Amino acid sequence: MSGTLRVLPLGGLGEIGKNMTVVEYDDRIVVVDTGLRFPTADMMGIDLVLPDFAYLRERADDIEGIVITHGHEDHIGALPFVLRELGQDIPVFGRPLTMAMARSKLDEHKLREVELEDLDPGDKLEIGPFDLELIHMTHSIPDAAAVALTTDLGTMLVTGDYKFDQTPVDGQPGDVTRLAELGREGLLLLCGDSTNADRSGWSPTESAVGPKLEEVFSRCKGRIVVTSFASNIHRVQQVVDAAAACGRKVALVGRSMRKNVNIGRSLGHITFPEGMLVQAREIQDFPDDKLVICSTGSQGEPLSALRRMAHRDHPQVELHAGDTVVFSATPIPGNERAVNETVDRLFHIGCDVVTTRDAPIHASGHGYVEEMKLMLNLVKPRYVMPFHGDFKRIRLHGQLAEAVGISRESVFRGMNGLPLEIDEKGARFAEAEHSGMIFVDGVDIGDVTDVALRDRRMLSADGIFVVVATVSAQDGTSVAEPEVIFRGVPFRDEADRVLDEIRDTVEASLSRAAKDEIREIDLLQEILHTDLAGFVYDRLKRRPMVLPVVVEV
Repeated sequence: MSGTLRVLPLGGLGEIGKNMTVVEYDDRIVVVDTGLRFPTADMMGIDLVLPDFAYLRERADDIEGIVITHGHEDHIGALPFVLRELGQDIPVFGRPLTMAMARSKLDEHKLREVELEDLDPGDKLEIGPFDLELIHMTHSIPDAAAVALTTDLGTMLVTGDYKFDQTPVDGQPGDVTRLAELGREGLLLLCGDSTNADRSGWSPTESAVGPKLEEVFSRCKGRIVVTSFASNIHRVQQVVDAAAACGRKVALVGRSMRKNVNIGRSLGHITFPEGMLVQAREIQDFPDDKLVICSTGSQGEPLSALRRMAHRDHPQVELHAGDTVVFSATPIPGNERAVNETVDRLFHIGCDVVTTRDAPIHASGHGYVEEMKLMLNLVKPRYVMPFHGDFKRIRLHGQLAEAVGISRESVFRGMNGLPLEIDEKGARFAEAEHSGMIFVDGVDIGDVTDVALRDRRMLSADGIFVVVATVSAQDGTSVAEPEVIFRGVPFRDEADRVLDEIRDTVEASLSRAAKDEIREIDLLQEILHTDLAGFVYDRLKRRPMVLPVVVEV
């Protein structure tokens, strides 16, 4: 008698990023991907956003392993935080480049006891009630894989990120044969990438980007800065090849760019001609027309190398008029504002800027509509659960499944926290589990319910008042002029008058409290907060943070 297969997405549905899925069978668990996403503009002071994996904290002993589909941050970035919370005794599986990137991340977090196991496509591994197999796929990073998990009930396939690129940079197209075999064997469930469900046709091949980069480089008279995802090893290779064709050296700028390229070189995924690579500290030693700088910062990240260059804050690269900055990436939804701001700063410096609007210098790593149809027709799943996309793209992916002949009742458009359960009787959504976001501020993680974000938004919008009042311990009357400190409060030209009125309000509040014989410091501060907040709003039509401090002498 077969059991129940339970698929619980904790991230990646209804959003782009922080992909994480819990797969359960016979009370045992395999986790597929542990991704993160980057904060939006209103998440003040937040560095990273993780899926809320509270569901797994009480089930840590049931976890057989974690499988990572590929080395992009939205699939691997949360791994150190997950293992720090759940324990270093959980094994992690993935292809060699992916595991090398995982090793590097875990070392940074001083998590050196974790068992990381390299798997090659075709290897089959029994972990608990699951048979695990990785299937080679093409994406914008080498060693991408789909994950097949087989139980007594049948096989489910998580595609990870993929495209059907027939001329990839490394010459290894996706394993269409194995996908078709899964279809002939009878696939129970497909959890497929929905990223480009709104883009018709076929995605352009990554190999087409290289000649276009060379074409752009050939027109540049001065220094060239190319920015792309640091993990896009194939794109870096094409930058290197285009630079070599134009007689230029290459420098790598940005910690993650240097780290990922070094990992890629050690595994043979990227090669540099002898003498081609120069150190960042040597950049000033070369003529502008003999250098290409490969940099992080394609998404306008606040601390990235390109962003620092744009703000003239980079220790090794000072941009100037005549430099050309090439954006070999498109903004992830939500990052458009930061990218546009960086581009505008570059224009202010006098740089020329080339984006994907100006030349076809980027190819998506995600398949378009026809490739998604091909996946559906190859594996012929009994059930489909669209993954990796906002609700619009999940809906469109579901419509594609119906278009190729899968019944509407077999397509499950889900959301984070909503488990799909499959048994011999069929498939259905079960009762929702807790899901959400965890914020990372520095290296500390906090719950989504923290008031810190609310406070930061308030501070950013309306500023802060700190009012220090000194009262007599005997009768509670004010014994010194209140001190008022403010930051970020949008006064016009009336600051002095408003501050005098605030002091008068404080004196009046303290006099009333003394008359009512209120002596407790907490109560006095509460009274001051209520009176001051009301006064400031009436006077300024703003709600700054008001922090009264009462000192008793």
